[in-house]
Amino acid sequence: MSALNSTKTPDLAKITYLLLSTVAVVMILYYTEEYVIPFIVAMLIWFIIHEAREYLVRIPYIRNKVPVWLQSTFSFLVMNVILFVVGKLLYTSMSNLSENLEEYQTNLVQAMQELNGLVGVDVASHMTNYVKNSDFTQFIGMMIDTATTLFGDAFLILIYLIFLLVEETVFDKKMEAFYPSDSIRKKKFALLNKMDRNIGRYLLLKTFVSFITGLLSYAVLFFLNIDSPFFWAMMIFVLNYIPTVGSLIATLFPAFFAILQFGELAPFGYVLVSVGVIQVIVGNIIEPKMMGNSLNMSSLVVILSLTIWGAIWGVMGMILSVPITVMMIIVCEEIPSLKFVAVALSENGELSTDYTQAELEDHPIV
Repeated sequence: MSALNSTKTPDLAKITYLLLSTVAVVMILYYTEEYVIPFIVAMLIWFIIHEAREYLVRIPYIRNKVPVWLQSTFSFLVMNVILFVVGKLLYTSMSNLSENLEEYQTNLVQAMQELNGLVGVDVASHMTNYVKNSDFTQFIGMMIDTATTLFGDAFLILIYLIFLLVEETVFDKKMEAFYPSDSIRKKKFALLNKMDRNIGRYLLLKTFVSFITGLLSYAVLFFLNIDSPFFWAMMIFVLNYIPTVGSLIATLFPAFFAILQFGELAPFGYVLVSVGVIQVIVGNIIEPKMMGNSLNMSSLVVILSLTIWGAIWGVMGMILSVPITVMMIIVCEEIPSLKFVAVALSENGELSTDYTQAELEDHPIV
């Protein structure tokens, strides 16, 4: 009996320590959200810059003549120019929407009355009363506060990103100091390289797929004469980073807005069908062919990570859920006591523990 207890006690202690550590980490992440999220976003942008740099070095002249720091600087500047232009266009679109709020309020009441006539029941009376009593000034204030927060985070993200780009120039020297053994250092580099390849490839392909979806949606919304089509296209672009439910939400938002703009129910159907068809084609045909199963994540794990990170960090947590979970799987693979976590999170219980030759190179990160 004592022997049985001695074999069970370590497992029980391990589970207890794991649960306590998880609770502590979740509490820390929850209360340090305003500082941790910008850093994670900066890291993900760094991954995209690094992946873009990988494509640049495929050009022989750039690989042989242009130093790494200049490649990173060029990628960094291009990304910042894109973000600046997008931010300027978004600000203009949001200003146009805020100027027409009273008209949208009136149109919504008309649409609700049309709905009452169709179903023969006053199903929209509560909605109408809510709209009449709504304080749209408060709504505008919330939009301004949100935009201010985003701009503040953008500055912090930029600072983090600059220091990450500077830090990578001395990363090899620090790794040599940390791990004098050549074999151990190569294994650590391989771990970082695997994380870099998986997350960087996912982010780059997801960005490309979301860009296609947003571009096609912009064309459809512009053709249907929806106000501020760029704003809705950008919302579709961002929400497509959220697994599973993101595409559904991204389809419903502009569809409901069509009711506010036209005061009729028919435009809702036009937008819902047209944008929905784009989401189905891109999400079920183009994206699976491009991304495949490289992430090695269970579908159930995707939903659970979406729920958990969404509960901790809200919408931003949903967007970051997949990259963070991929990091967890790769790190847990290399820690014997946590390998069971990686197996549970994987797609079919198989782990890619063998490194490729490219991952075993001495300088995989920079």
